[in-house]
Amino acid sequence: MVTLTDTRQATAHYLVSEANGMYRSREKVTIASGAGVLKAATVLGKVTASGKYVQFDQDGADGSQTAAGILWEGCDATSADVERVITARDSEVVAEQLIWPDDIIDAERNAALAQLAALGIIAR
Repeated sequence: MVTLTDTRQATAHYLVSEANGMYRSREKVTIASGAGVLKAATVLGKVTASGKYVQFDQDGADGSQTAAGILWEGCDATSADVERVITARDSEVVAEQLIWPDDIIDAERNAALAQLAALGIIAR
């Protein structure tokens, strides 16, 4: 018998609440070519030189080491830039749903959560 595993994640499944009214919590950004396949809820960093987003990298030295938002919906940026929406500010998110690099340690995760909190993105 074949076992199938559903690896899809719903768009914005990590989100608890956003800013009300005309103030927007979301922003349209460019995910950099070469970032690979990213799932919704991936914590992102912004590469300083290009202004494009990639998966947060606590060991980076190009801007990606600073948490700058959370991917709203998954994408494949393996071979081309992709336009996607991110949670960029003033929202509450489910901390356990966020996707981090495999080699991150608790102190690095806590530092990144503090960076998100400075943007108004509060992990609960």
